Amino acid sequence: MKVSERVDRLRQLMEEKGIDAYVIPTADYHQSEYVGEHFKARAFMTGFTGSAGTAVFTKDEAGMWTDGRYFIQAALQMEGTGVALRKAGEPGVPTIEEYLKESLPNGGVIGFDGRTVGVDEGQAYADIAAAKGGSVVYDGDLADSIWTDRPALSEKPAFLLDLKYAGETTASKLERVRAKMREAGANAHIITSLDDTGWLLNVRGDDVEYFPLLLSYTIVKMDSVELYADERKFNDEIKAEFAKNQVCIHAYNDVYEAVRTFGADDVILIDPKRMNYALYNNIPKAAKTVKRENPTIIMKAVKNDVEVQNIKKAHIKDGIAHTKFMYWLKKNIGKIEITELSASDKLEEFRRQQENFLWPSFEPICAYKEHAAIVHYSSSPETNIELKEEGLFLTDTGGHYYEGSTDITRTIALGEVSQTEKDHFTAVAASMLNLADARFLYGCIGMNLDYVAREPFWRQNLNYNHGTGHGVGYLGNIHEPPTGFRWQYRPHETCPFEANMIITDEPGIYIEDSHGIRIENELLVCKGVKNEYGQFMHFEPVTFVPIDLDAINPELMTEKEKVLLNDYHKKVYELIAPHLTEEEQEWLKDYTRAV
Repeated sequence: MKVSERVDRLRQLMEEKGIDAYVIPTADYHQSEYVGEHFKARAFMTGFTGSAGTAVFTKDEAGMWTDGRYFIQAALQMEGTGVALRKAGEPGVPTIEEYLKESLPNGGVIGFDGRTVGVDEGQAYADIAAAKGGSVVYDGDLADSIWTDRPALSEKPAFLLDLKYAGETTASKLERVRAKMREAGANAHIITSLDDTGWLLNVRGDDVEYFPLLLSYTIVKMDSVELYADERKFNDEIKAEFAKNQVCIHAYNDVYEAVRTFGADDVILIDPKRMNYALYNNIPKAAKTVKRENPTIIMKAVKNDVEVQNIKKAHIKDGIAHTKFMYWLKKNIGKIEITELSASDKLEEFRRQQENFLWPSFEPICAYKEHAAIVHYSSSPETNIELKEEGLFLTDTGGHYYEGSTDITRTIALGEVSQTEKDHFTAVAASMLNLADARFLYGCIGMNLDYVAREPFWRQNLNYNHGTGHGVGYLGNIHEPPTGFRWQYRPHETCPFEANMIITDEPGIYIEDSHGIRIENELLVCKGVKNEYGQFMHFEPVTFVPIDLDAINPELMTEKEKVLLNDYHKKVYELIAPHLTEEEQEWLKDYTRAV
């Protein structure tokens, strides 16, 4: 069945159920950014496979809202489907809420699967419908009856994260969470976000492709923890650890009935940005809710000292793998056939040679020439092309190790590159280095510092249509709140940088039909001097892989930027060279030479 036929079938179902507008978001039942195969209904209904977007279907129109990372990809994938691309945030493009207010008829009905829509989002739809004398229907998944070969929910086993990796016991974490519950006057706390449960219980899973997360809901009480997950996923060791902390296991979907048992004596701490609309509406009106961000959000974002040391070890391993890959690519390009996909496989092979490697931390982005201008391009057998001894090759990849998760981007010159490409590459490298060198007072957020990265671009009337950086989880979500580098105000990214947070630094430039360049390091937030002016902060790079000097134009760099590059490369050689062969060491010495 083609996408257009699926849309036709959806409209038939909407007609049968009296629904005027139907919304299909990207999320699973936990408001996850990336989802398992079972939850990819939006991709099934539109043909667009990117990680972010929401589709809205009416009787006459079908629109897919996504952000700047995916404009090119979405346009290509949805061509001829009848689903129109809505470029979210662009001038003249209405938000989904604005579109529904305009298009919904009087008395109209908005439909959606309430398990996949957040509390605030679902309430916004309800308010829009009510303003027109209509209503919402949220108890049905219309895509399910169309998707006849829908993948089943994952049944893969969970695994325990040993204390030597987690750095803090579940008992200690529960004590901290319960202290926050007391502050809020709550006697129960519902956690629906997968990475928060994983962090709290020191358990991980394999239920979301690339992400070590366990499909689960958790209700923390003052004397017990009620975990809603598939019990078959837990071995005896995990169950024994759960028993120590009064963790009781229940069937995954039983949570919807469990929350109905709350009464007038209960005060429940919930995070409306991370709870789904259906679950929220199952909580009896007699129970009181306190709406705040999950306390685990900031707790897990601020890594403990054991996690920090482990993360540094993971990045050394990743640096070894990626440096070996660069050496292999430079030595073999033009001699053997190498494609986007085979290069991606080779990089993963080098990672698998490292101890305690689990699997890639997200879908690899390995993009040659004009493909790299598609910010989140993912090569496939249909788009895979051969690499030649010319142009630029971008790899944005990462790995999960027991010691932590990595996210690194390098753009590599495979041969001759144009002067424009060199100039653009140099601007990106300078931008990344300048941001990593920032000094700032405690209290700054990403919005305060993003200009440091964008200034070299804005001076040339250039820009890149994505954030400059995001927090990184420890064997959790690779995009971890509550911090990020972004020049626009976002209310969920107003948390100050705290020592021991990990954040990426990844500026880029993208010229459609020509080339794309991105360079990314991860940074550790550190405390500096404290004096009468306050607590000063700075960043420490934890990613150590050479920045390709074949694409650098030193004439465009300031003396300070040259020093930053040279100092960084000195550290790369110092940390990575001892783990390489003699030939690789000689190559690395040349590619970390002073400019």
